[in-house]
Amino acid sequence: MTLILKASELQTLADMPGTIAAVERVFAGLSRGTAFQPAPDSLLLPSSDARFLPMAALSSAEELASVKLLADIPANRESGLPTQRSTIMLVSQLTGETLAILDGKVPTRVRTAAASAVATKLLARPGSTTLGLVGAGALAVAHVEAMLAVLPIENVVVWSRSADTVAAFCDEISHYGLNVTRAASVREVVEAADVLCTLTPAVEPLVKGEWFQPGLHVNAVGSRPRADHREIDSAGMVRARVFVDSLATARAKSGGLIIPVAEGVMSFEDVEAELGDVAAGTKAGRLGDEDVTLFNSVGIGLQDLAIGRLLYDAALIHGVGTRVELNN
Repeated sequence: MTLILKASELQTLADMPGTIAAVERVFAGLSRGTAFQPAPDSLLLPSSDARFLPMAALSSAEELASVKLLADIPANRESGLPTQRSTIMLVSQLTGETLAILDGKVPTRVRTAAASAVATKLLARPGSTTLGLVGAGALAVAHVEAMLAVLPIENVVVWSRSADTVAAFCDEISHYGLNVTRAASVREVVEAADVLCTLTPAVEPLVKGEWFQPGLHVNAVGSRPRADHREIDSAGMVRARVFVDSLATARAKSGGLIIPVAEGVMSFEDVEAELGDVAAGTKAGRLGDEDVTLFNSVGIGLQDLAIGRLLYDAALIHGVGTRVELNN
């Protein structure tokens, strides 16, 4: 039987601390060779700006193969529709049975924040107390929850182009009792932060490396998986010690890395390590309090596999979802 799980059901099952642990586990598995993660293809036609990315992954620890089909359609914004939609399929690594089909909205948001939390745990200064957020939507709310799981965050400095979005964000996180500052500029956020998360679908960079303060850790996770989109300028990439989720994926899909390499100001060999190497203990993370560290990510299928395992198991325990016999 295949379990069909819709977004409203997944929202009730999502568990941030569990997802952080699962994402760290599969990152380490990628480094150790117990998980496999190919760089995703980007399917496109000359008649449209839409991209379709099949994001596949395989993990022996989770006993799963998975694929998420991500539809990235910027033109949807003009119709008031989501610009990104996705569906995740989970398949038993042992039997090949299709175990579940999940709407991708909730898993993608939670696992993205969880990956930032793993990077922050491994790369940020342990005593960091001020979280800076460039972007204030649902992903920013998830990042507050994720950062609180790994750091003693007391202060949040947030910026968005939309005052209404910032107001809604403040309401969403009010129960945490944090000191929240509504910044007038991106620069104000960057210069105040111990940990900075950039969470916007920017095409041109919003964040400049000249604003980076010693000791900063950056999670750059908002840009679309496109070679010409980025949130951080080239000076920022050169200034920081850069870590990625998957170098093969970053080389193909991350404008934040591809553009400064094309400009000749850095090379792919300047990337310090994949995050999984740090999680597995084979590569060093932060070397000192003055380091500027940067996690550059466009997301990988192993993150979807990790949270998919958790959500599927939780759905079975709680009796959530619709069972379908696909082979019938």
